[in-house]
Amino acid sequence: MCLDFSPVPSIGKGSIKLHDLLKEEKMLCWGYWSFGQPGIGSNLQVIIPEPQVYGFIHDRNVKEVACGGNHSVFLLEDGEVYTCGMNTKGQLGHEREGNKPEQIGALADQHIVHIACGESHSVALSDQGQLFAWGAGSDGQLGLTTIEDSVAVPRLIKKLNQQTILQVSCGSWHCLALSADGQFFTWGQNNYGQLGLGKECLSQATPQRVRFLDGIPLAQVAAGGAHSFALSLSGAVFGWGKNSSGQLGLSDEQDRETPCHVKLLRTQKVVYISCGEEHTAVLTKSGGVFTFGAGSCGQLGHDSMNDEVNPRRVLELMGSEVSQIACGRHHTLAFVPSSGMIYAFGCGTRGQLGTGHTCNVKCPSPVKGHWAAHNGQLSGKPDACKYHIVKHIFSGGDQTFVLCSKYENSLPADDFRTINESHYTCLINDETIDVWRQNILEKNSSISVNNVVQILSSAACWNGSFLEKKIDEHFKTSPKIPGIDLNSTRVLFEKLMNSQHSILLDQILKSFESFLIPQLSSSPPDVEAMRIYLILPEFPPFQDSKYYITLTLPLAMAILRLDTNPSKVLDNWWSQVCPRYFLRLVDLYKGAVVYLLSGRKTLLIPVLFSSYITAALRLLEKLHKVNQKVRHVEHDKFYIPEISSLVDIQEDYLMWFLHQAGMKVRPSIMQDAVTLCSYPFIFDAQAKTKMLQTDAELQMQESSATFRLPWRRCRRNVLLEFYNMQGKLWRDRAEELNT
Repeated sequence: MCLDFSPVPSIGKGSIKLHDLLKEEKMLCWGYWSFGQPGIGSNLQVIIPEPQVYGFIHDRNVKEVACGGNHSVFLLEDGEVYTCGMNTKGQLGHEREGNKPEQIGALADQHIVHIACGESHSVALSDQGQLFAWGAGSDGQLGLTTIEDSVAVPRLIKKLNQQTILQVSCGSWHCLALSADGQFFTWGQNNYGQLGLGKECLSQATPQRVRFLDGIPLAQVAAGGAHSFALSLSGAVFGWGKNSSGQLGLSDEQDRETPCHVKLLRTQKVVYISCGEEHTAVLTKSGGVFTFGAGSCGQLGHDSMNDEVNPRRVLELMGSEVSQIACGRHHTLAFVPSSGMIYAFGCGTRGQLGTGHTCNVKCPSPVKGHWAAHNGQLSGKPDACKYHIVKHIFSGGDQTFVLCSKYENSLPADDFRTINESHYTCLINDETIDVWRQNILEKNSSISVNNVVQILSSAACWNGSFLEKKIDEHFKTSPKIPGIDLNSTRVLFEKLMNSQHSILLDQILKSFESFLIPQLSSSPPDVEAMRIYLILPEFPPFQDSKYYITLTLPLAMAILRLDTNPSKVLDNWWSQVCPRYFLRLVDLYKGAVVYLLSGRKTLLIPVLFSSYITAALRLLEKLHKVNQKVRHVEHDKFYIPEISSLVDIQEDYLMWFLHQAGMKVRPSIMQDAVTLCSYPFIFDAQAKTKMLQTDAELQMQESSATFRLPWRRCRRNVLLEFYNMQGKLWRDRAEELNT
C-alpha cells in the first residue's frame, strides 16, 4: 500500500525521497510564510492556502512546533532545537537567517522537551526542568537578571534554577511558567496586567511568583497576546490581563491585574486552553469547544464577526467530540478524531485556514485534504494511500502545522483531554514516594532533598493528589463538594508510617511544621485550594501528642483564621464527610485540650497556653455547630470527662460569671485567660452539675444584696461574699479583688 505525499518540496541539498517519508513521520503546513520562515517554494513571501508536506530532517521526527511573529522553532524527538525566520532580535538563537531551519548549537548539550515563542523571543525547557531564553528582551520577557534589547544565544534563566519547571507558555511580550511544586511564575511586559502581579510596574525582568493562585493544583498555563490563563486539575479557569475584546470570558471588557475565576466555565469540565492574540478557545472533557473574545475575523466560529465577552459553545462542532484545539493569531483549529477531520475558522486571508481559499470563515470549515485519526479508519478504503494520519496540530501567528504518523503501526492521534501527569503540578502518591525514598537513600543528586521538601511543603501538590477516583467526579468540586477521596489519603499516610519510610517521614514533618501550615492563606483563591484542611488531619502524627504544639494546634489556628466564605465552605465539607472521619477530628482536638490542661503548669508560658487552648476549644465549637445540623455523632462525643479532674469548675464558672458581668479581673486572679464554661458542650454530667451548683449559690448571694447596692457594685459584692465563704484560698482571691 502506498501513500500519496505530493507535492514533495525540495529543501536543502536534495529533494525528500518518497522512501524517507514512508519510513518516518511527516509534517504538513500551510499559511503565510514571511521572509525566512519555512516557505514551500522559492518566494521570499508566499501564501500556502492548503496543506503541503514539509520536511527538513530525513531520519528524525519533529515533536513540537512553535511560531513567533516572524520566526519558527522546531523541537525534534531527540531533544534538538532548530529555528528559522527573521533574526533581527536574535530570536533564532544562532547567526543564520533564512528559510532553512538550523540547529541551535548552544542547546546541543541539553535535551529539550518543550518550546514556546513570543513575538520576537523564544524559550526552551530542558528535561532537567531548566528554562533557556533568547531573542528580544527589552520588556523583560527573557526573564534574565538584566534587561537587554536582545540576546542572540540561549541563556539559562537563573532565577528559576532552584525550581523544576514543567510548563512554559509565551504571550507576545510575556511568559508564564509552572513548577513541579505548583508555584506559578510570570515575567515580561505588564501593560495590561497580564503578569497577574498587579500593575505597579509596566514590565518585570525576572520571574515573579503569582501568589494569588497558591494552593491550587494547576494542570495548564496558557498565554495569549497580552492575556493569560491558568487551568486547575478540576477544571477551574482563571484569566487575567488584556480584556478589550472579552478574551477573558468575564462578561465585560475590563482588563484584570490579577487572576479572576471564569465562573461560567466552572461546570463545563475544561481540560485544555488555547489562546490567540485576542481570543480564547477551551476544550472540555466531553469534547466540546467554547470560544470567546475577538471575533472580527470569525475566529470564534459562531457564524458571526462579533466579539463575545462570555464563553460560548461552538454549535457547529456539537455532535462531534473534539480532541485537539489550536489558536493562531486570528484563527482557530479543531480536530475531530471520530471522522479524522480538521476544522478551521477565522482569518484566512493569508491561507492559514488550509481550505484552499484566502478568505475569512466564520463557521468551522474542513481543512483541505484527506485526514484520519489512525490507520484503522482506512481499513478497506481503496484510496487509503491519500490519507494523512494526524498525530498533533500546532498553530501560531498566521501558520498551521500538523504532525502525521507513518501509516504502518500508527498510534492514535494525541488527545488533549488525556491527563499527562508529567506536565502538571507534582502529585504525591505511591510511585513518587517510592522514587523519593530510593533517591534520598542513595543520595541521588537528580532528586535532591530540597526538591522533595519543596513538593511536600506545597499545598497545591497535596490538594491535587487525592482526586475522587470515580470518572470526572472531581470536576464537581464546589463549596459543597471537596472532590477528593479521603480514604486514599488515609491509605497513603499509613504507608508513610512504615519504618522503611522513616527518613521521608521526617522530611514531611519538617515540611508541614516549617512551611506548609504557616503559609496557609486566610483567603484561599478557590475551593480547590482548601482540600488541604481535610487532608492534613488524616496524617497519623497529628494524633500524636508529641506533635500537638507543632502541627495539630497550628492547623486549628489556620482554620480559625479563614475568612467568612472559605470558613463556611469548610463547614459544608465537614457536613459531607463520613461520621468516622468527623469523630476522629473531634477526638483529635479533645485530646489536644486534655494535653494542654494536663501540662499547663510546665508546658507553656501563659500567653501561648491561652492561644493554644482557645484554638482547640474554638475548633471544637465549630465542629459542634456543624454536628448540630447534620448529626454525624451523638452530642456526648464532644464531652471531655477529664475536665472535672483537671479544672476547678467552680472557679472557672466564677471567672466566666465575672466576665459576663463586665467586671475586669487582674490576670493573677484569672488562672487562665480562657474559661471552659464558655464551651459547655464539652461538659459531661458531673461537670455540668458542679457548674449548675455554683450558679445556684451565686444567684442566692446576688439576691440578698440586690436592694442595697447599684447593679454593678452588687455583682462585685456578691462575688466578695461568695469568695469569703469558700475558705482561705478564696479569701486570698477576694482580697486581690478588693484591692
